[in-house]
Amino acid sequence: MASGGPQESNQETSRVEDAQDFLDTFLHNFPAPPSPESPLPWKAPGPTLSQEEAEAELVALALGFLDSRSAPETLASTLTHEAICQLLQMDLSEFRKLPRSEEQEDPEEEDKSPVTLLDASALAQAFFRQLWNVCSRWQKQVPLTTRPPKQQWLVSVHAIRNTRRKMEDRHVTLLAFNQLFGLLDPVERAYFAVFDGHGGADAAQFAAVHVHANAARQPALLTDPAGALREAIQHTDYMFIQKAKRERLQSGTTGVCVLITGNTLHIAWLGDSQVILVQQGQVVKLMEPHRPERQDEKERIEALGGFVSHMDCWRVNGTLAVSRAIGDVFQKPYVSGEADTASWELTGSEDYLMLACDGFFDFVPPQEVTGLVRSHLARQQGCGLHVAEELVATAREQGSRDNITVLVVFLRDPQNLLDVGDSAPAPSGQGS
Repeated sequence: MASGGPQESNQETSRVEDAQDFLDTFLHNFPAPPSPESPLPWKAPGPTLSQEEAEAELVALALGFLDSRSAPETLASTLTHEAICQLLQMDLSEFRKLPRSEEQEDPEEEDKSPVTLLDASALAQAFFRQLWNVCSRWQKQVPLTTRPPKQQWLVSVHAIRNTRRKMEDRHVTLLAFNQLFGLLDPVERAYFAVFDGHGGADAAQFAAVHVHANAARQPALLTDPAGALREAIQHTDYMFIQKAKRERLQSGTTGVCVLITGNTLHIAWLGDSQVILVQQGQVVKLMEPHRPERQDEKERIEALGGFVSHMDCWRVNGTLAVSRAIGDVFQKPYVSGEADTASWELTGSEDYLMLACDGFFDFVPPQEVTGLVRSHLARQQGCGLHVAEELVATAREQGSRDNITVLVVFLRDPQNLLDVGDSAPAPSGQGS
């Protein structure tokens, strides 16, 4: 027997016990399925949803609710997937909600295809009934699908409103991507994202709910993950523009998304949120932010009939300081919703990824990150759980007044990073 056998057996026993404990507690607190008249145990995602939005919005609702009940992450993901699959087998027409006259689409719009709107509260109520049914069934036998991914990276994340009136950033961490979307192939996947909203939080919230769900639906996910991310972002932009027209929303969001598939890192981005990779103590540049002053971006905008001008900073049509974003309905097509992508083969020598918004990177250059992380690990005896808090604090101390979000994914045990020499040679890029 392999030396890891007993340890793996113990971990499996612990996993089943944790899942069983959660299910027992859940059904003790909710001894019967909720009735249609029962109050929702978690806030519904708005008054109405389009039929296309429903699945991803229910995923977000379920994960938020189960996290609040301290469900193990993989169990929460598999419960969510199973309950949603059961719900989507139903005839959703019973949840249809006719829009009020003032919500009807503008007759002058070119896209006159009808939109099916669903009552979000009624749909959420039906979902919670399905979730209760799944929990009741699984209490008798925890399925094998609740096994966690073999790769479990340490993630440190911290986000603050700072001096801004509202928090418009959103972030996503999905270590159990396959379990959440029922992907059964042997390739493990994990997803991370940071979205930096402007003009309100609606676009950032929408992107944080829909990009990964749209990526999971892309046929190219199995063969071209970077392309699937790019298509997912563009389709999310399209979906949000339709929502913005229906609900008169004007916000937008930049974003950076990371999908790790097996041993390959795929990134997609639009705007000035960024991701860096640190390998053997050295920063690897993976991307170039989209800003209006970039020559190629300026030429693209001007070719469409827009302009780039300097008003305290370079702006598109005298307004936005980013040239690509999800949303910004009144700045399309000048502010593009098309993401750029890159890929990187992981060799096991990579230390960590760091995703952050411009509230961080405008005040802390990437080259300073490695020293800050190393100093934190040295003081904390190799514990990296709270490193994002220190990075956020540094950006604030160096003058940032914006919302700040920092997400660090350790690709190796942080304890091992203290042995990396500062003189390690900078690796060459492999982005595509």
